[in-house]
Amino acid sequence: MVLALAGIVVSSLALHAHYSTRYLELPCDINSVWSCGLVNHSRYAVVFGIPVALIGILGYVVLAAVAWLRQRQMLLGLALIALGFALYLTNIEWHVLQEWCIYCVSSQIIILIFTILAAVWWFTCRCPKPAKAR
Repeated sequence: MVLALAGIVVSSLALHAHYSTRYLELPCDINSVWSCGLVNHSRYAVVFGIPVALIGILGYVVLAAVAWLRQRQMLLGLALIALGFALYLTNIEWHVLQEWCIYCVSSQIIILIFTILAAVWWFTCRCPKPAKAR
């Protein structure tokens, strides 16, 4: 839950950068390599008209809800999908834009740790299965 909350915060900051009209003056624009304003205003910052940062917020909310409900298998599956999407975006930052967003990288680290913990929880928990109703 803590990681999902951290992901929501980081994605919210990225969404703010996405909607900022003065994106070259954002505190996350550090130099020619680290520029969240440029990354969040690129054509890759929107999927089907939805800002990627908003997709991130919604994704972390869903992950938090599934974790709260203790649905281990679903949590791992959703975390793997989220990690795949994050790796796709990382590839775009690295090879296409050649710019990095500190918020995006932070979110990528969060979802990586989240996925690892979900996998460990799924593989190690020997929780008893509920008895079938007769």
